[in-house]
Amino acid sequence: MVISLEKPGLDGLNEAVGALREWQSEGVAWQLHPGDLGWFWRSGAEATAAAVRIWRRDGRILAVGLLDGAELLRFTTAPDVRRDEDLARRLAEDVSAPDRGVLPPGEVSIEAPKDALLQDLLPAHGWRPGEPWTPLRRDLTEPVKAPDLRIETIGPDDAHVWADVIRKSFDGSTFTPGKWRAMATGAPYADARFLMGYDEKDDAVAAVAVWSAGPGKPGVLEPMGVHRDHRGHGHGRAITFAAATALRELGSSSAGVNTPSSNVAAVATYESGGFRRLPEVRDLTRDAS
Repeated sequence: MVISLEKPGLDGLNEAVGALREWQSEGVAWQLHPGDLGWFWRSGAEATAAAVRIWRRDGRILAVGLLDGAELLRFTTAPDVRRDEDLARRLAEDVSAPDRGVLPPGEVSIEAPKDALLQDLLPAHGWRPGEPWTPLRRDLTEPVKAPDLRIETIGPDDAHVWADVIRKSFDGSTFTPGKWRAMATGAPYADARFLMGYDEKDDAVAAVAVWSAGPGKPGVLEPMGVHRDHRGHGHGRAITFAAATALRELGSSSAGVNTPSSNVAAVATYESGGFRRLPEVRDLTRDAS
């Protein structure tokens, strides 16, 4: 049967989120999560739909990709087709040919599960190992240490506070309350919580978003930030504890995060919050010709 590539409309976008929820499970390689689409939704539903690619066979979704910027495709597949030859060859052709409408010419990268057959095929198409990333995971079967911050769950009325801390946690961030409200319209928002940490002076010092994929499935943190004026006091560790607690309350089996290996401080923060470092993974990169 023929495998098709499509750009979803809004209905197809919700279907893609549903497929990603279904595919999450423990013990599999790091993969695209519905929370990744939830965080991207800050740009609005139409922009998110334009950034998603779906591969189908006989009506069934086999793979979902997210263009996280023009030069990076993050994707995963249904668990039972991770080594499907027809799908892997179609994916390799689609991501390597700019006229297919997936990735543009020039230097581009792909984040794919390390056990996907695509990883074996792309080097023959001119792809090489790229930036190293460190996945980290925390099991949630046991209770989590209480954070030494006051933690509040943020809703629409306090979106401006969460937006301000996120904007002041990341250089160049342009996050706004409007972007928070855009995320709140997306399907993944139903499985999410946005948390704010306040210190003993009642200053907002750290923020995190957590995304569940449903009970018994892994959840993720995306993003987590500490206000630049309040660093060096353990607030990153504290908000990480709060994030793990929130995911446990949502029924998640584990909490996960993926950070560039070069960000040594972030890796150390997550480890101090009870996360276990997993084997490093690498994007695949194609150089500009």
